[in-house]
Amino acid sequence: MSGDGQRKEGEQELKFGTRLLHFGAEIDSQTGASSVPIYQASTFHHHDIFNPPQFDYSRSGNPTRQALEDYIALLEGGVRGFAYSSGMAAISSAFLMLSAGDHMIVTEDVYGGTYRLLTQILNRMNIESTFVDMTNLDEVRQALKPNTKAVYMETPSNPTLKITDIEAVTSWAHKHDLITMLDNTFMTPYYQRPIEMGVDIVLHSATKFLGGHSDVLAGLAVARTEALAVQLKQLQNGLGTVLGVQESWLLMRGMKTLQARMAHSEQSARRLAQWLHARQDIKAVYYPGLADHPGREIHEKQSSGYGAVVSFDVGSGERAKALLNRVRLPIVAVSLGAVESILSYPAMMSHAAMPGSVRLERGITDGLLRFSVGLEDIEDLISDLEQALPFE
Repeated sequence: MSGDGQRKEGEQELKFGTRLLHFGAEIDSQTGASSVPIYQASTFHHHDIFNPPQFDYSRSGNPTRQALEDYIALLEGGVRGFAYSSGMAAISSAFLMLSAGDHMIVTEDVYGGTYRLLTQILNRMNIESTFVDMTNLDEVRQALKPNTKAVYMETPSNPTLKITDIEAVTSWAHKHDLITMLDNTFMTPYYQRPIEMGVDIVLHSATKFLGGHSDVLAGLAVARTEALAVQLKQLQNGLGTVLGVQESWLLMRGMKTLQARMAHSEQSARRLAQWLHARQDIKAVYYPGLADHPGREIHEKQSSGYGAVVSFDVGSGERAKALLNRVRLPIVAVSLGAVESILSYPAMMSHAAMPGSVRLERGITDGLLRFSVGLEDIEDLISDLEQALPFE
């Protein structure tokens, strides 16, 4: 493999699991080290003032962060990648490609932090947003305005796992010269590759499945075209929302095991979803792998797996809180996508920024729980849930 991670002419295209380990910077060219070096430097010497070096200041670029950015671009199939201090920093930077007076169409049951950014911050800058049920293409079309500039998708959505037809929305959006953005946090490039379906910018809270160990806060973006990459680079450098070198190294270390972790967790998530679905005391179960999940056929067309997140409604806030206080194995916490299972309560955690009435309109009830399945034995997790579920 050449140093930039690209295949030489005539070389066999590597499978995804191999690319996770052989991404172009896995061996340091100077020393042969089997890990990307951590360049703990804020600035870089100019040996020749007339020929500036590739890196001059770490906000603008750092070799460790560059290795990560090239890594995610390779995995997603984009032209360039960008690493940020958090998932919301990545999303914020992408949204700031818009200007005052512009409008965007957004998945209605979007992550609570994204909803807060749009309704409490960007609206003050006169950037409008319309939230629609993106499972209904007619609603997307009807939301178009003369000043619409972008469409923002989240599929499966957080936390009700609604499925958007990526190719259908993207094809329509491009006919109207709209930028398409997609949050790929839940699926990761292992299961879903939106750029291959025409999406312009793919975003990640890399804190989640990509990092995988609940020990790094990070965000990533990948651009489909060089023109978009130039805009994202200007924003990343101008805003200074870059990922530090220690976090970049930790994230690369976590990403190497992405396939093994996702495959194990998805298998367990399927079993958990089926167990919950069979129980009479569970009001609803949301998981794309269930036969009756709305949009399953579309999901299977655009994704190679169902993911490791299962949401379920126990019927009331009282039952949900009782269960949260009785489980022993999953961490009860904000976040998801780690080696350990994480049980979250969207109404009080990830979607607390949404007004209660808005949450209910989007199906985020007081009884809804979100289970991110980790690497524990699934039968142990099920037994723990069984003892924790309060009686009716």
